[in-house]
Amino acid sequence: MGGTKTNDMTVGNPAGLIIRFTIPMCLGNIFQQFYNIADSIIAGQFIGVDALAAIGSTGSLMFFVTGWMSGLCSGFAILVSQWFGAKRYDRMRHYVAMSIYLAVAFSVAMTIIFEVANEPILRLMNSPEELMGDVKAYMGIIYAGLLVTAAYNSLAAFLRALGDSKSPLYFLIISAVINVVLDIVFIVWFGMGVAGCAYATVIAQLISALLCLVYIWKKFPILHLSKQDFKISLHSFGRLLALGIPMGLQFSITAIGAIIVQGAVNVYGAVYMAGFSAAGKIQNIVATVFGALGATMATYVGQNHGAGRMDRVKSGVRCTQIMILVWSVVTMVVMYFFGEYMTFLFVDPSETEVVEVAVLYFHTVFWAYPFVGSIFLYRNTLQGMGYGLVPMLGGVFELVARAVLVSLVAGKTSFVGVCLTDPAAWIAALIPLIPYYFYIMRKQKREMVRENNV
Repeated sequence: MGGTKTNDMTVGNPAGLIIRFTIPMCLGNIFQQFYNIADSIIAGQFIGVDALAAIGSTGSLMFFVTGWMSGLCSGFAILVSQWFGAKRYDRMRHYVAMSIYLAVAFSVAMTIIFEVANEPILRLMNSPEELMGDVKAYMGIIYAGLLVTAAYNSLAAFLRALGDSKSPLYFLIISAVINVVLDIVFIVWFGMGVAGCAYATVIAQLISALLCLVYIWKKFPILHLSKQDFKISLHSFGRLLALGIPMGLQFSITAIGAIIVQGAVNVYGAVYMAGFSAAGKIQNIVATVFGALGATMATYVGQNHGAGRMDRVKSGVRCTQIMILVWSVVTMVVMYFFGEYMTFLFVDPSETEVVEVAVLYFHTVFWAYPFVGSIFLYRNTLQGMGYGLVPMLGGVFELVARAVLVSLVAGKTSFVGVCLTDPAAWIAALIPLIPYYFYIMRKQKREMVRENNV
């Protein structure tokens, strides 16, 4: 392993390891959101409002498609982290190779399906006819680049599985800068319109994927694959799909839930739509800490589970739960008392009605942030141990709660009723997750006692 930059999380203080791994991931998530915002600003400033609307209207669909791919690749990488933790590097490389097969197969199949269904999907989403050409062209290019998306997500996931969360951050920054520069070049210099933004996104990801591949080749000889690693195993495919598909579905289910709630908000008119949108962007930024902690736990638990260190899994969960509670208190105070001023980042202070809607949302949901953080913790912990079905079931509980409550309150109660669907959905998601985690930990403990007595 000489010359590698792996990070063995089976030794050392759990809290310190988790914090050091989380910080780069958190910065990466925040950076991702800010450069996406910059992407929209460039389109709006240099092309016009219609272009901004066209790109903005694809947000939930983009989340649905790219989120599925990201979740799928992250799920595959869990087995990589487990075998790395077990110090079985031959098996680890085998699962890397099998993951590559599956990532290519899914990306090609999705490209074909979504290219064919591009316009029908957009019509189902009620995309305005005057924007149909731009939106269709934008999504068509994104679909054509899904193989690149799969390559970047897979390589970044392999790095994180081996305990390296800093390098994916650097490649994300490189991708973001290239994306913004290419946006300006394609739109301002070449006059490519909305399609220019899509090309910029795909090319930026391609460059980052290539850089990531070169970096792995130079710095991670432990990941150098041989012909033997690519020997097809249906059993290995099954194990990878058992983790990848549930994680991919979780992102997709979340996207569907967001679409449902957005539809309910739309009933109340443009002011509420704007206020809810601003509040959502701010909330997503503060919640990146929860997401980063969750992703960290997937790697930490995967390595320690593979090494048979369930005592460290338990300690890591306990430390992370405390971190989540501390950050929840901070965000509760910030969002309740200062959410109004943070809204000014997205709307002019003179838009008092919009600001009031955002503040109303914050005051309605702030108390539920500990539940949001706990979802990421227990979902990713279970996934790190190799259990994919129940974490996906948590997403189903969340989706059903949203759908049922939205059908009961949309247009029939005040806006507060719609806001309350978020806390209700977050609590519902934890119903299967927390009991199952404690069940699995008790089960693992009994098995260890049984093995020690043999």
